[in-house]
Amino acid sequence: MAEIYVPAIGDKFPELEVNTTHGKMKLPDAFKGKWFVLFSHPADFTPVCTTEFVAFQKRYDKFKELNTELIGLSVDQVFSHIKWIEWIKDKFGVEIQFPIIADDMGIVAETLGMIHPNKGTNTVRAVFIVDDKGIIRAILYYPQEAGRDVDEILRLVKALQTSDKYGVALPHKWPENELIGDHVIIPPASSVEEKKQREEAAKKGEIECFDWWFCHKKI
Repeated sequence: MAEIYVPAIGDKFPELEVNTTHGKMKLPDAFKGKWFVLFSHPADFTPVCTTEFVAFQKRYDKFKELNTELIGLSVDQVFSHIKWIEWIKDKFGVEIQFPIIADDMGIVAETLGMIHPNKGTNTVRAVFIVDDKGIIRAILYYPQEAGRDVDEILRLVKALQTSDKYGVALPHKWPENELIGDHVIIPPASSVEEKKQREEAAKKGEIECFDWWFCHKKI
């Protein structure tokens, strides 16, 4: 199996000039000061991809509320993207408002490691979440056979932004976790003194703890 390069979490998003349904764009500069979610799909005019695009568009306003833009990608040409989104509007009454990269030469997909060596030239269902400083914060990969949960991608963006703002960690399925509900997790104490401070804070009711290393609070 041929090796593929995938940028890592924490890397600067590579500088790329792309052709899109909204014209030429330079990434990540086009979204300077904003977060963005770049997601690839195997091909236009395919059922699973169509369901994903409708889901992304229906939640586009929620992404914008988080200062986050969307941009799609496949190895199709611009005219194919345009015809496909026209078809989506005609059939479902959903107008795709975010840009779609026409990576017909596969340069962007190869740069980001989106081409699976055993799946021809089509892109896998990759998701890159990039913050407002142009840093890659999360990478998700799905096979061609299974569609993505757009609500989970939206949740992940919100979780990352919450972590940045409050210096906390987020539990499984936050803000609807089985153990602590909508609370956030306070990072474990890194010293004996900090451990004592956590225990005192718990006694005062400022935070809640199952143990000194598992403390949580509402924000």
